[in-house]
Amino acid sequence: MQQRKLGADGPMVSAVGYGAMSFADFYGPATEEGSMAILDACVELGVTHVDTANVYGNGRSETWLGKWLKARGGRPPFAIATKVGIQRDPERRFNNDPDHMREQLDGSLQRLGVEAIDLYYVHRRDTAHEIEDVTETLASFVKAGKVKAIGYSEIAPSSLRRAAAIHPIAAVQSEYSLATRAPELGLVQACQELGAALVAFSPVGRGLLTDRPHSLEACRTMGFMKNNPRFVEPNHSANLAYNAKFRALAADMGVAAASLAIAWLLKQGEHVLPIPGTRSVKHLKECVAGAEMDLTDGDMARIESVLPVGWCHGDRYNAEQWEAPERYC
Repeated sequence: MQQRKLGADGPMVSAVGYGAMSFADFYGPATEEGSMAILDACVELGVTHVDTANVYGNGRSETWLGKWLKARGGRPPFAIATKVGIQRDPERRFNNDPDHMREQLDGSLQRLGVEAIDLYYVHRRDTAHEIEDVTETLASFVKAGKVKAIGYSEIAPSSLRRAAAIHPIAAVQSEYSLATRAPELGLVQACQELGAALVAFSPVGRGLLTDRPHSLEACRTMGFMKNNPRFVEPNHSANLAYNAKFRALAADMGVAAASLAIAWLLKQGEHVLPIPGTRSVKHLKECVAGAEMDLTDGDMARIESVLPVGWCHGDRYNAEQWEAPERYC
């Protein structure tokens, strides 16, 4: 497994990490046994970066990760990232209040069973608090020794620069894949300029960039997917038609489609770190195999020819899902 830095002064971690949102029921039922098997596979495959959040499964993702770490004993084999900023009690809202963030940090530390979190993100910005003030709160966690580095999820380049003027930002997490190219409008460049990692979630396009994309019937059973513009008709059928071209190209190259999608992302810059999430060890292995590929300029041109910029039908979020993430402008 090739290694990349998690921020300018951060640790070296595997180029491909793991997104533990899959320990919640976001894309279908998750089991504790299956989640433990995924973590075992991460160790075997050399994955050393695991990403979670306090709201994934209402704390279940952190709890299961903490239980696995305790059972394994010794020094954690992962750089662990988690997040704060989304509150679901009594209703879903965004909360960057310092007291809330401090309370939630202590809860995450307890569930994970660690003394300090390697990377702590603000999951979503609460516009009632200026980003400079939120960054000061995060910096206080670093000073207290509870957090080693800080980051933001789904922010624009302009916000990143404002935050970085207060304290070094180790990483920005954003959706980035062959199906979602918006980060190339400034975020990829700003992260590189400021020494921040760009941690790419949904790097295989929520299944679109795999050999086994979700059927329309399956999408209708998933809370997020059933109302997402890319996974309803007529967009779903149009996207699967494009996926067929990509799957054919991957087959011609002798690799899984997911491997090729990950390899393309890794080629976008040494600071880009994909974190695929899955409940399948087989799929995890396909994603990790992308780190073993070294695509040529010719390979990249072939990929772009079957999946040109803007090929994906439908926005990546519907109006409600777009409530917090900052568009790239």
